[in-house]
Amino acid sequence: MSLQYEKLDHNMAKLTLEASAEELEQAIERAYQKSKGKISVAGFRKGKVPRKVIERFYGKDVFYQDAAEDLVPRVYERETKDYTELDIVSRPRLSVEKIESGEPLVFTAEVALKPPVELGKYKGLNCTAINTDVTEDEVNEELEKQRQNNARIVDVEDRPVQDKDFCILDYEGVCEGEAFEGGKAEDYNLLIGSHTFIDTFEDQLIGHSIGESFDVDVTFPEDYHAENLKGKPATFHVTIKNIREKQLSDLDDEFASEVSDFDTLEEYKEDIRKKIHDRKDNEARGKKEDELVLQIINDSKMNIPEAMIETQGEDLLQEFAYNIQSRGMSFQTYMQYTGQTQDQMMKHMKERAERNIQSRLVLEAVADAEGITVEDEVYEAELDKMAHDYNMGVDRMKEIMGKKELQNIRKNLAIQKAVDFILDNAVETEPEAKENKE
Repeated sequence: MSLQYEKLDHNMAKLTLEASAEELEQAIERAYQKSKGKISVAGFRKGKVPRKVIERFYGKDVFYQDAAEDLVPRVYERETKDYTELDIVSRPRLSVEKIESGEPLVFTAEVALKPPVELGKYKGLNCTAINTDVTEDEVNEELEKQRQNNARIVDVEDRPVQDKDFCILDYEGVCEGEAFEGGKAEDYNLLIGSHTFIDTFEDQLIGHSIGESFDVDVTFPEDYHAENLKGKPATFHVTIKNIREKQLSDLDDEFASEVSDFDTLEEYKEDIRKKIHDRKDNEARGKKEDELVLQIINDSKMNIPEAMIETQGEDLLQEFAYNIQSRGMSFQTYMQYTGQTQDQMMKHMKERAERNIQSRLVLEAVADAEGITVEDEVYEAELDKMAHDYNMGVDRMKEIMGKKELQNIRKNLAIQKAVDFILDNAVETEPEAKENKE
């Protein structure tokens, strides 16, 4: 491995790396093959100019930049993938120092290193006690939610429209005697009381029957999105085509057996109670963990390199953009919709990144201070689970991940145990008592 390093101030380091002369030659050839179709030399057809002719005509360094842009990241990734002498925690800032055909390519990479932590107090900390008891109202609320979710929607023919009905209707609106964009629809499905339509439109449908046609008078709000309609009166000609209502089941044993794996309503309610309690327990644990870790951060000292925060902020922003796109909206559209700029979002992500980094650093420091280790069987079980999630064999996953990433899995498991240790050694205080003490 041709890697040397020099430690710099503020937990930074400068790495010096080499690519062999043979690798450089291959990269130059790739650059030539990629670019030759765009280069013209008198006497040759485009795409048929020999490399030597191009280098003689344009200079022997004509392909150096493209070759370096191709080769340098590859070599950096290869040489640092399993490099554990330095704990690199940022993307590199790469700079070519020497490039000459027939000679090794020399480049440098400036990177951030994981900063040391001067750990503050982490045992015997106070955290707020959180009541996780489940009330009967909470159970009944969940039951009603399931009752609504499993309701049947049936046609109604013997009565006019009522609140909470589903109506199929045609409508056509005019404002100041003129039709307007979005003012006409056929077979529109509307839930009465959903406030989907402006003003009292839905209220005026109540009492009308299937087949009935009538006018509905409304006024557009002053803050309506269409400038030409703001604050103006409009009339919609409406025809009711169908009425449907939601029919709810009785809360009894039959309902429980239909929507769950239980035969009786009492068994189903007990299962609901347990799930609510488990959820509240998890939420309470998360809040106590956040409260305790923040105390440890505030009582500890660390000098986090800006490059580390920048890298993790960029990762968070990329992950956020991917999630937005997976829901069918482009990142640019999202920013336009929310009125945010990419710089504003990056600033927010960097703030989140800094807190994430602080939390991980102090938890790693607690694990080290307490000598927390991860048993091999626990580690292997985690790898088995990950391999199953990715639908591949464990050996293949280990090969793809590399030594550093596998070490990080052990660290993650040790961090989980460090969190358990901090929670087990904390002192819960009632909210009132803690407030009086402060």
